[in-house]
Amino acid sequence: MFIKDLRKGFYDEILHQRVLVLVAFDVDALCACKILQYLFQCDQILYTIVPVTGKEELEKAYVENSEGVKHVIFINCGASVDVVETLQPEESVRFYICDSHRPVDVHNVFNAVQVKLLMKEEEFDELPEYDSLFRDDDSDDDSGNDSDSSERSGKRKRFDDEAIEKRRDKRIWNENRQKILFEYNQFSTYGTAASLIMFELAWKMSKDTNDLVWLAVVGVTDQYIHFKTPRDKYIDDAMALESHVARHNHRGDDEDNIISINCLKIVFDEELQLTLYRHWSLFDSICHSVNLACKFKVWTLKGQKRLHEFLAEMGMPLSQCKQKFSSMESTLRHNIKQMIQDHMTKYGLTNQDVVIPSFSAQYGYKNKLCASDYVLACVATLENIDKNKSATDNFLSALDILQRVNVASLEKAVELAKKQTQAIVTQVQTFLDMHQVISAGPFLYAFIQEGTMDVKFFSKPQCLMRLARFTLEAHCSVSRNKRARSLPLVLGAPLDGEQGTTLVIGIPPLQLDDERKNFFGKAFEQAAVSTNSRTLHDSFDSYIMEMKTEDRSKFFDALISLLN
Repeated sequence: MFIKDLRKGFYDEILHQRVLVLVAFDVDALCACKILQYLFQCDQILYTIVPVTGKEELEKAYVENSEGVKHVIFINCGASVDVVETLQPEESVRFYICDSHRPVDVHNVFNAVQVKLLMKEEEFDELPEYDSLFRDDDSDDDSGNDSDSSERSGKRKRFDDEAIEKRRDKRIWNENRQKILFEYNQFSTYGTAASLIMFELAWKMSKDTNDLVWLAVVGVTDQYIHFKTPRDKYIDDAMALESHVARHNHRGDDEDNIISINCLKIVFDEELQLTLYRHWSLFDSICHSVNLACKFKVWTLKGQKRLHEFLAEMGMPLSQCKQKFSSMESTLRHNIKQMIQDHMTKYGLTNQDVVIPSFSAQYGYKNKLCASDYVLACVATLENIDKNKSATDNFLSALDILQRVNVASLEKAVELAKKQTQAIVTQVQTFLDMHQVISAGPFLYAFIQEGTMDVKFFSKPQCLMRLARFTLEAHCSVSRNKRARSLPLVLGAPLDGEQGTTLVIGIPPLQLDDERKNFFGKAFEQAAVSTNSRTLHDSFDSYIMEMKTEDRSKFFDALISLLN
């Protein structure tokens, strides 16, 4: 059931109660969790936070932590499974689901007692009617169960026209229900960021602060950076946040309003779409940014030459480009955006390739970070490949980074993000040099070889997602096949050598970028069932799955025939 008033229907219900919070492993969920933590601390609500990576962990975490808990909150997890059926709670337990994954399981939507959805109801315009999915069946009531009813009367009942008609109606209704459910569950998409929903709750309760605005900004940016929401949806959310940023960062001209340099200051502006450029050299940043790297084809000699020409035409000496951005001459540093925009048209770049409306935060003289840098730093920490750290350790480290006082750990995380980005670009170059992106007819596919350098980075879903997208854009930029932009990509990476498993992800074609609808979740399930492939669909994102490497060829044969 959807909750229209978050304060009355959700927050007032959990006041003075003990709460269990289950949080998924993504930056948006982290930010929403952090906002909720702040609200709980304001009202002295007792809470337990448990990070969960998939559906199995969700069940395990609930079983281990549910004793004495009557209120359970799911952040970016739980919407796609029937939580009451899966977790078998007592009748007094209430579930609150704040999840951006779509579609939401229909049982969660229509459960009016135990399940409360903290989502925007207006986003659910394709929701099936209740009567087309559920009905009270009295046709199964067998009135012929009397002990003295004879066998003959039983036979007569079986061939009774009315009973046959009822059975036929039920069969048609069931077939129709299956069709409606298939159409409803066919595509994976994303709704409004969980962090934005939680921020709006804080705002309605007059408990919003500048720090909470920044958390919402980071959560919304995470959705855009990991290709979950289209550009238009991201810009709508950014504009909604811009009014809050203006409200919290408005300073008058009089002397009483002078703000301490250590306070957080958020600025809304058009941000260059260059990966981590404030912490890198300009040249490296361009070579590691999806849009510009693919436009210039920087992995070829010709592409490198064009990039050098572009920088020369801008009046940007190579000695300046290749040193750390913060060490560049201040005139070049401050005018870099304008210089790129003045010369981009000649090189086939559009404004959309170069800039995006975004936010940057500053506290102190030195620590200026844009929202996308923050997201990449958090993801690199969440998906840290250090064997000495558990998933929970990484989760807590990423939560720490969201506290702006931890500047040292943030700087370490930025360095980790650089390594992750370098690994992605190196792998893309390998794919292209070795011609490993292969067309299978209805889709493209590529597999990372076992033993490849930095392969451990790609055993993590969000890093694999960014690699898949970079690979698809790079392939389309060099491919002579005119259909390339209309083909989706399936990418596999070694997950566990000892167990012989592969992590597989499917992403939609570039020409459908305005919708960001992913159909691979259902396709993977059907291909696995039809071939008895050993797969594990444990992720909250249905288009990511694990499979036994041995079953790869038969699985792909089935996927090709299914999508043809």
